[in-house]
Amino acid sequence: MTHILLVEDDKSIVTNLTAFLKQEGFGVTAVDGQSKALELLETNGAGFDLLLLDISLAEGNGFAVCGAAKSMLDIPVIFLTASGDEFSVVTGLDLGADDYIAKPFRPRELISRIHSVMRRYGNTSPRLEFQGLSADTAKGTVSKNGSEIVLSALEYRLLLLFLNNQGIMLTRTRLLEELWDIAGEFVNDNTLTVYIKRLREKIEDDPQHPIYIKTIRGMGYKMGT
Repeated sequence: MTHILLVEDDKSIVTNLTAFLKQEGFGVTAVDGQSKALELLETNGAGFDLLLLDISLAEGNGFAVCGAAKSMLDIPVIFLTASGDEFSVVTGLDLGADDYIAKPFRPRELISRIHSVMRRYGNTSPRLEFQGLSADTAKGTVSKNGSEIVLSALEYRLLLLFLNNQGIMLTRTRLLEELWDIAGEFVNDNTLTVYIKRLREKIEDDPQHPIYIKTIRGMGYKMGT
């Protein structure tokens, strides 16, 4: 799993963006200032695959974090910025940033930029697999034994949750929390039951006796042993 360090002090952006990135199969750690970001990079820099970094921070600034990250680690950096001026963009790129995206941005565009940068570094693994079931997160496609399966956006996000947590029991509460979408709308319990059923009908040979998404009675669901 690609693990992203998000450095952003706008709480609403952190909440929504973290939820969206997790739905897309990324791991996310978020901090809100320069000193916290530098501390994490110094103590656990090797644990991060990419840095999403706001230029304007309440404490410090993104330029300092980018410079430190590039001097300590070979880690890709994408700036998230409301600054549309040429100086901010050029300064960030001169410090070694790999890309930038101006706020407000479309979430799908950010995902595309992330995949593009990660491909350039050659350290991305966009394919998640389990017993013949495969999701290509770069293309947003799903296949089973080589044949493509068409899923809705929410079904796709639900499947990514299971593929990224193989062998881990996911409670209904956890699934409901993780499926919170970028618009801030929540999937309710009844809707979750419907989507589990629909997903099973598309990926299982026998939905009544599933091998991919198993029910742990009274607790939740699990993919794998």
